Amino acid sequence: MARSERDDRSEMKGGLSGWARRMIPTRETLVKSRFVRPLAARPELWRYNRRSVPRGIAVGLFVGIFAMIPGVQIVGAALMCVPFRGNVPLAAAATLLSNPATTPMILLCALWVGSFFGFDADLATFQALIDRGAGFGEWANWLVSAAAPALVLGLLAIAVVSAVVGYGAAIVIWRWWTGRRRRLRLTRSPARTPRA
Repeated sequence: MARSERDDRSEMKGGLSGWARRMIPTRETLVKSRFVRPLAARPELWRYNRRSVPRGIAVGLFVGIFAMIPGVQIVGAALMCVPFRGNVPLAAAATLLSNPATTPMILLCALWVGSFFGFDADLATFQALIDRGAGFGEWANWLVSAAAPALVLGLLAIAVVSAVVGYGAAIVIWRWWTGRRRRLRLTRSPARTPRA
């Protein structure tokens, strides 16, 4: 079997975890980038512990939802991990929450939340633009109107809530996972008998 066929099969078997491993930059690839090189030299940003994991998840969710610019999200999350001492790979993975499939829903929710706070986003015009397949110019004119403050405030609110929920969920999952590993290790180790 040719090597490329084996590689294709291993990629297909990886599923979601294989896709995530291909999408998330490794430490070695970040060393090659002159903008992010200082991050790769700091080992505390790459460790998995009870403090860095929830921080990395929270930073990634916040940047992934609030930034909404695909190329900037991973770099922005990595840079924000420095002051918050979060885990860079998990922050990069968490930014993948906002992707082309989820972006329209996030934007619509952000407009709704912004409207809830008192800014007029004119959701009827939003729906009309979608229905008639409006061009970039029409979308830009609508966004510059009253929709921009509603969108920004809505994205900020959703990003903050997502970061807090992600932080809490990461703490709970980390404790469960480490407790499970500890119990498995204790059950696998031979029973120690006290010496007389």
